Amino acid sequence: MDSLTQIVLGAAVGEAVLGKKVGNKAMLYGAIAGTIPDFDTFASHFTDTVTALEIHRGFTHSIVFSVVFAPVFGWLVSRWEKTANWKNWSWLFFWGFLTHPLLDAHTTWGTQLFWPLDLRLAYKNIFVIDPLYTIPFLVFVILAMRKKRTSPKRRKLNNLGLIISSAYMLLTLILKGITYQKFTEALQQQNIQYSEIETKPSPFNTILWTANVDTKDAYLIGHYSFFDAKPIQFTAYPKNHEWLEDLKDKKNVQRLIKITKGWYTITKVNEKLYLNDLRFGLLGFSPSAKNFTFSFQLEKKNGEVIITEKEKDTRDAKKLLGELWERILGN
Repeated sequence: MDSLTQIVLGAAVGEAVLGKKVGNKAMLYGAIAGTIPDFDTFASHFTDTVTALEIHRGFTHSIVFSVVFAPVFGWLVSRWEKTANWKNWSWLFFWGFLTHPLLDAHTTWGTQLFWPLDLRLAYKNIFVIDPLYTIPFLVFVILAMRKKRTSPKRRKLNNLGLIISSAYMLLTLILKGITYQKFTEALQQQNIQYSEIETKPSPFNTILWTANVDTKDAYLIGHYSFFDAKPIQFTAYPKNHEWLEDLKDKKNVQRLIKITKGWYTITKVNEKLYLNDLRFGLLGFSPSAKNFTFSFQLEKKNGEVIITEKEKDTRDAKKLLGELWERILGN
Protein backbone atom coordinates (compact mmCIF):
# COMPACT_ATOMS: atom_id res chain seq x y z
CA MET A 1 0.00 0.00 0.00
CA ASP A 2 1.00 3.65 -0.24
CA SER A 3 3.18 5.28 2.42
CA LEU A 4 0.35 7.22 4.09
CA THR A 5 -1.71 4.07 4.59
CA GLN A 6 1.24 2.19 6.07
CA ILE A 7 1.97 5.11 8.41
CA VAL A 8 -1.65 5.15 9.59
CA LEU A 9 -1.68 1.38 10.10
CA GLY A 10 1.64 1.49 11.93
CA ALA A 11 0.40 4.29 14.19
CA ALA A 12 -2.80 2.40 15.02
CA VAL A 13 -0.86 -0.79 15.75
CA GLY A 14 1.63 1.13 17.91
CA GLU A 15 -1.26 2.60 19.88
CA ALA A 16 -2.87 -0.82 20.33
CA VAL A 17 0.39 -2.31 21.60
CA LEU A 18 1.79 0.43 23.79
CA GLY A 19 -0.46 3.51 23.70
CA LYS A 20 -1.84 3.14 27.20
CA LYS A 21 1.69 3.21 28.59
CA VAL A 22 3.52 5.80 26.46
CA GLY A 23 0.73 7.78 24.76
CA ASN A 24 1.36 9.41 21.38
CA LYS A 25 4.94 8.15 21.29
CA ALA A 26 3.47 4.71 20.57
CA MET A 27 1.80 6.13 17.48
CA LEU A 28 5.00 7.90 16.44
CA TYR A 29 7.18 4.81 16.67
CA GLY A 30 4.43 2.65 15.24
CA ALA A 31 4.30 4.95 12.20
CA ILE A 32 8.09 4.68 11.86
CA ALA A 33 7.90 0.88 12.11
CA GLY A 34 5.20 0.85 9.45
CA THR A 35 7.44 2.79 7.09
CA ILE A 36 10.76 0.95 7.50
CA PRO A 37 9.93 -2.14 5.35
CA ASP A 38 9.54 0.12 2.30
CA PHE A 39 13.16 1.22 2.52
CA ASP A 40 13.80 -1.56 0.02
CA THR A 41 12.65 0.89 -2.69
CA PHE A 42 16.03 2.64 -2.39
CA ALA A 43 17.54 -0.41 -4.07
CA SER A 44 16.59 1.11 -7.44
CA HIS A 45 19.31 3.75 -6.89
CA PHE A 46 22.06 1.15 -6.47
CA THR A 47 21.08 -1.83 -8.64
CA ASP A 48 19.77 -2.60 -12.11
CA THR A 49 16.05 -2.55 -12.93
CA VAL A 50 15.42 -6.29 -12.63
CA THR A 51 17.30 -6.70 -9.35
CA ALA A 52 15.41 -3.76 -7.84
CA LEU A 53 12.12 -5.38 -8.84
CA GLU A 54 13.19 -8.66 -7.24
CA ILE A 55 14.20 -6.92 -4.01
CA HIS A 56 10.98 -4.90 -3.72
CA ARG A 57 8.69 -6.37 -1.07
CA GLY A 58 11.13 -9.19 -0.46
CA PHE A 59 13.27 -9.61 2.66
CA THR A 60 12.08 -6.44 4.42
CA HIS A 61 8.48 -7.64 4.01
CA SER A 62 9.04 -11.01 5.61
CA ILE A 63 8.40 -12.67 8.94
CA VAL A 64 12.17 -13.22 9.22
CA PHE A 65 12.80 -9.47 9.01
CA SER A 66 10.16 -8.78 11.68
CA VAL A 67 11.61 -11.37 14.07
CA VAL A 68 15.27 -10.42 13.57
CA PHE A 69 15.07 -6.62 13.48
CA ALA A 70 12.25 -5.87 15.93
CA PRO A 71 14.54 -6.56 18.94
CA VAL A 72 17.27 -4.43 17.36
CA PHE A 73 15.04 -1.39 16.87
CA GLY A 74 13.40 -2.05 20.23
CA TRP A 75 16.78 -1.94 21.95
CA LEU A 76 17.80 1.26 20.11
CA VAL A 77 14.62 3.09 21.11
CA SER A 78 14.77 1.82 24.70
CA ARG A 79 18.17 3.51 25.06
CA TRP A 80 16.56 6.97 25.09
CA GLU A 81 12.85 6.28 25.64
CA LYS A 82 12.66 5.11 29.26
CA THR A 83 8.87 5.13 29.49
CA ALA A 84 8.86 1.47 28.37
CA ASN A 85 11.41 -1.31 28.45
CA TRP A 86 13.25 -3.10 25.63
CA LYS A 87 10.68 -5.89 25.48
CA ASN A 88 7.78 -3.43 25.11
CA TRP A 89 9.44 -1.50 22.29
CA SER A 90 10.49 -4.71 20.54
CA TRP A 91 6.91 -5.94 20.63
CA LEU A 92 5.72 -2.65 19.08
CA PHE A 93 8.27 -2.85 16.26
CA PHE A 94 7.48 -6.51 15.62
CA TRP A 95 3.80 -5.81 15.01
CA GLY A 96 4.60 -2.62 13.10
CA PHE A 97 6.92 -4.56 10.79
CA LEU A 98 4.62 -7.57 10.39
CA THR A 99 1.33 -5.79 9.71
CA HIS A 100 3.00 -3.87 6.87
CA PRO A 101 3.53 -6.93 4.60
CA LEU A 102 0.26 -8.48 5.77
CA LEU A 103 -1.51 -5.44 4.30
CA ASP A 104 0.66 -5.36 1.17
CA ALA A 105 -0.23 -9.00 0.50
CA HIS A 106 -3.70 -7.84 -0.53
CA THR A 107 -2.33 -5.81 -3.45
CA THR A 108 -1.40 -6.95 -6.96
CA TRP A 109 2.38 -6.91 -6.34
CA GLY A 110 2.09 -8.90 -3.12
CA THR A 111 4.84 -9.72 -0.62
CA GLN A 112 7.39 -12.42 0.11
CA LEU A 113 6.07 -12.90 3.62
CA PHE A 114 7.73 -16.31 3.93
CA TRP A 115 11.15 -15.24 2.56
CA PRO A 116 13.53 -16.94 1.79
CA LEU A 117 10.92 -19.24 0.25
CA ASP A 118 10.24 -18.25 -3.36
CA LEU A 119 6.58 -17.54 -2.68
CA ARG A 120 4.85 -14.20 -3.15
CA LEU A 121 1.42 -13.70 -1.57
CA ALA A 122 -0.80 -11.48 -3.72
CA TYR A 123 -4.54 -11.64 -3.10
CA LYS A 124 -5.25 -8.75 -5.53
CA ASN A 125 -8.33 -7.48 -3.74
CA ILE A 126 -7.34 -3.84 -3.15
CA PHE A 127 -5.48 -1.20 -5.15
CA VAL A 128 -2.26 0.17 -3.68
CA ILE A 129 -4.07 3.48 -2.99
CA ASP A 130 -7.67 3.23 -1.80
CA PRO A 131 -9.17 6.32 -0.11
CA LEU A 132 -12.10 4.32 1.33
CA TYR A 133 -9.61 2.22 3.28
CA THR A 134 -7.23 4.98 4.34
CA ILE A 135 -9.33 8.08 5.07
CA PRO A 136 -11.69 6.62 7.74
CA PHE A 137 -8.71 4.87 9.32
CA LEU A 138 -6.77 8.16 9.42
CA VAL A 139 -9.71 10.03 10.98
CA PHE A 140 -9.99 7.58 13.88
CA VAL A 141 -6.23 7.65 14.51
CA ILE A 142 -6.29 11.46 14.68
CA LEU A 143 -9.31 11.43 17.00
CA ALA A 144 -7.59 8.89 19.26
CA MET A 145 -4.39 10.95 19.25
CA ARG A 146 -6.27 13.93 20.71
CA LYS A 147 -7.39 11.97 23.78
CA LYS A 148 -5.29 11.46 26.90
CA ARG A 149 -3.42 8.16 26.98
CA THR A 150 -5.41 7.05 30.03
CA SER A 151 -8.78 7.82 28.43
CA PRO A 152 -10.92 4.74 27.60
CA LYS A 153 -12.27 6.66 24.56
CA ARG A 154 -8.76 6.77 23.09
CA ARG A 155 -8.53 3.00 22.90
CA LYS A 156 -12.11 2.69 21.63
CA LEU A 157 -11.48 5.17 18.81
CA ASN A 158 -8.26 3.44 17.79
CA ASN A 159 -9.97 0.04 17.86
CA LEU A 160 -12.82 1.42 15.75
CA GLY A 161 -10.31 2.47 13.09
CA LEU A 162 -8.78 -1.00 13.06
CA ILE A 163 -12.20 -2.68 12.96
CA ILE A 164 -13.62 -0.49 10.16
CA SER A 165 -10.50 -0.80 7.99
CA SER A 166 -10.45 -4.57 8.50
CA ALA A 167 -14.17 -4.80 7.69
CA TYR A 168 -13.59 -2.88 4.46
CA MET A 169 -10.76 -5.24 3.56
CA LEU A 170 -13.10 -8.18 4.10
CA LEU A 171 -15.68 -6.47 1.89
CA THR A 172 -13.12 -6.17 -0.94
CA LEU A 173 -12.58 -9.95 -0.79
CA ILE A 174 -16.33 -10.47 -1.13
CA LEU A 175 -16.49 -8.03 -4.05
CA LYS A 176 -13.59 -9.86 -5.70
CA GLY A 177 -15.51 -13.12 -5.44
CA ILE A 178 -18.65 -11.57 -6.98
CA THR A 179 -16.76 -9.98 -9.88
CA TYR A 180 -14.79 -13.18 -10.51
CA GLN A 181 -18.10 -14.95 -11.05
CA LYS A 182 -19.30 -12.17 -13.37
CA PHE A 183 -16.17 -12.47 -15.51
CA THR A 184 -16.24 -16.27 -15.74
CA GLU A 185 -19.94 -16.23 -16.64
CA ALA A 186 -19.23 -13.70 -19.41
CA LEU A 187 -16.43 -15.87 -20.78
CA GLN A 188 -18.73 -18.89 -20.78
CA GLN A 189 -21.55 -17.01 -22.50
CA GLN A 190 -19.15 -15.78 -25.20
CA ASN A 191 -17.70 -19.29 -25.68
CA ILE A 192 -14.17 -18.10 -24.93
CA GLN A 193 -11.70 -20.86 -24.16
CA TYR A 194 -9.11 -19.87 -21.58
CA SER A 195 -6.55 -21.50 -19.29
CA GLU A 196 -6.32 -18.95 -16.48
CA ILE A 197 -7.99 -15.78 -15.19
CA GLU A 198 -6.89 -13.16 -12.67
CA THR A 199 -9.01 -10.31 -11.31
CA LYS A 200 -8.10 -7.09 -9.51
CA PRO A 201 -9.67 -3.72 -8.67
CA SER A 202 -8.95 -0.68 -10.80
CA PRO A 203 -7.10 2.32 -9.30
CA PHE A 204 -8.48 4.05 -6.20
CA ASN A 205 -11.73 2.05 -5.89
CA THR A 206 -13.43 -1.34 -5.59
CA ILE A 207 -16.42 -0.60 -7.84
CA LEU A 208 -14.62 -1.16 -11.16
CA TRP A 209 -12.72 -4.44 -11.56
CA THR A 210 -10.37 -5.77 -14.25
CA ALA A 211 -9.81 -9.32 -15.48
CA ASN A 212 -6.75 -10.68 -17.27
CA VAL A 213 -7.57 -13.83 -19.22
CA ASP A 214 -4.99 -16.22 -20.65
CA THR A 215 -5.91 -17.72 -24.03
CA LYS A 216 -3.77 -19.59 -26.54
CA ASP A 217 -2.28 -16.70 -28.53
CA ALA A 218 -3.43 -13.61 -26.67
CA TYR A 219 -4.35 -12.18 -23.33
CA LEU A 220 -7.81 -10.73 -22.94
CA ILE A 221 -8.54 -7.75 -20.71
CA GLY A 222 -12.06 -6.99 -19.55
CA HIS A 223 -13.62 -4.51 -17.14
CA TYR A 224 -16.72 -4.77 -14.98
CA SER A 225 -18.36 -2.07 -12.86
CA PHE A 226 -21.16 -2.73 -10.42
CA PHE A 227 -23.03 0.02 -12.32
CA ASP A 228 -22.70 -1.75 -15.69
CA ALA A 229 -25.84 -2.35 -17.73
CA LYS A 230 -24.23 -3.93 -20.80
CA PRO A 231 -22.37 -7.27 -21.13
CA ILE A 232 -18.66 -7.44 -20.36
CA GLN A 233 -16.43 -6.92 -23.37
CA PHE A 234 -12.93 -8.33 -23.67
CA THR A 235 -10.08 -6.82 -25.69
CA ALA A 236 -7.35 -9.09 -27.03
CA TYR A 237 -3.66 -8.27 -26.74
CA PRO A 238 -1.41 -10.66 -28.70
CA LYS A 239 1.29 -12.32 -26.65
CA ASN A 240 3.96 -12.11 -29.36
CA HIS A 241 6.30 -14.12 -27.15
CA GLU A 242 8.08 -15.40 -30.25
CA TRP A 243 9.37 -11.87 -30.91
CA LEU A 244 11.87 -12.36 -28.08
CA GLU A 245 13.72 -14.92 -30.22
CA ASP A 246 17.14 -15.57 -28.65
CA LEU A 247 16.63 -12.87 -26.01
CA LYS A 248 14.39 -15.25 -24.10
CA ASP A 249 17.46 -17.32 -23.19
CA LYS A 250 19.19 -14.37 -21.53
CA LYS A 251 19.26 -14.68 -17.75
CA ASN A 252 17.99 -11.20 -16.92
CA VAL A 253 15.10 -11.56 -19.40
CA GLN A 254 14.15 -14.87 -17.76
CA ARG A 255 14.27 -13.15 -14.38
CA LEU A 256 11.95 -10.40 -15.63
CA ILE A 257 9.53 -12.96 -17.04
CA LYS A 258 9.54 -14.72 -13.68
CA ILE A 259 8.66 -11.44 -11.96
CA THR A 260 5.61 -11.06 -14.25
CA LYS A 261 4.48 -14.60 -13.33
CA GLY A 262 4.25 -15.26 -17.05
CA TRP A 263 1.66 -12.51 -17.61
CA TYR A 264 3.46 -10.49 -20.27
CA THR A 265 3.19 -9.35 -23.87
CA ILE A 266 5.87 -8.25 -26.31
CA THR A 267 5.41 -5.13 -28.42
CA LYS A 268 7.52 -3.13 -30.87
CA VAL A 269 7.53 0.65 -31.02
CA ASN A 270 9.83 2.42 -33.48
CA GLU A 271 11.84 -0.79 -33.84
CA LYS A 272 12.32 -0.96 -30.09
CA LEU A 273 11.30 -4.12 -28.23
CA TYR A 274 9.24 -3.90 -25.05
CA LEU A 275 8.16 -6.47 -22.48
CA ASN A 276 4.89 -5.40 -20.83
CA ASP A 277 3.83 -6.63 -17.39
CA LEU A 278 0.14 -7.41 -17.90
CA ARG A 279 -0.67 -7.76 -14.19
CA PHE A 280 -0.91 -4.00 -13.71
CA GLY A 281 -3.03 -3.31 -16.77
CA LEU A 282 -2.99 -0.36 -19.09
CA LEU A 283 -3.09 3.40 -18.74
CA GLY A 284 -6.65 3.57 -20.03
CA PHE A 285 -9.99 1.76 -20.10
CA SER A 286 -11.02 2.12 -23.74
CA PRO A 287 -10.64 -0.85 -26.14
CA SER A 288 -8.00 1.21 -28.01
CA ALA A 289 -5.74 1.57 -24.96
CA LYS A 290 -2.19 0.44 -25.78
CA ASN A 291 0.13 1.87 -23.12
CA PHE A 292 0.85 -0.61 -20.35
CA THR A 293 1.39 0.65 -16.82
CA PHE A 294 4.69 -1.23 -16.54
CA SER A 295 6.67 -1.62 -19.74
CA PHE A 296 10.37 -2.52 -20.05
CA GLN A 297 12.60 -1.84 -23.04
CA LEU A 298 14.88 -4.72 -24.02
CA GLU A 299 18.03 -3.48 -25.72
CA LYS A 300 20.79 -5.77 -26.91
CA LYS A 301 24.31 -4.40 -26.41
CA ASN A 302 27.59 -6.29 -26.73
CA GLY A 303 25.85 -9.63 -26.38
CA GLU A 304 23.95 -8.55 -23.24
CA VAL A 305 20.38 -7.35 -22.78
CA ILE A 306 19.95 -4.00 -21.08
CA ILE A 307 16.53 -3.68 -19.41
CA THR A 308 15.11 -0.26 -18.55
CA GLU A 309 11.63 0.70 -17.42
CA LYS A 310 9.76 2.89 -19.87
CA GLU A 311 9.05 6.34 -18.45
CA LYS A 312 5.39 7.12 -17.89
CA ASP A 313 3.81 10.06 -19.68
CA THR A 314 1.92 12.36 -17.29
CA ARG A 315 -0.62 12.96 -20.06
CA ASP A 316 -1.50 9.24 -19.92
CA ALA A 317 -2.09 9.52 -16.18
CA LYS A 318 -4.45 12.47 -16.60
CA LYS A 319 -6.32 10.65 -19.35
CA LEU A 320 -6.55 7.55 -17.14
CA LEU A 321 -8.23 9.49 -14.31
CA GLY A 322 -10.84 10.87 -16.70
CA GLU A 323 -11.57 7.48 -18.24
CA LEU A 324 -11.58 5.82 -14.82
CA TRP A 325 -14.38 8.00 -13.43
CA GLU A 326 -16.43 7.60 -16.61
CA ARG A 327 -15.98 3.83 -16.61
CA ILE A 328 -16.82 3.45 -12.92
CA LEU A 329 -20.25 4.93 -13.63
CA GLY A 330 -21.02 2.05 -15.99
CA ASN A 331 -20.82 1.02 -19.64
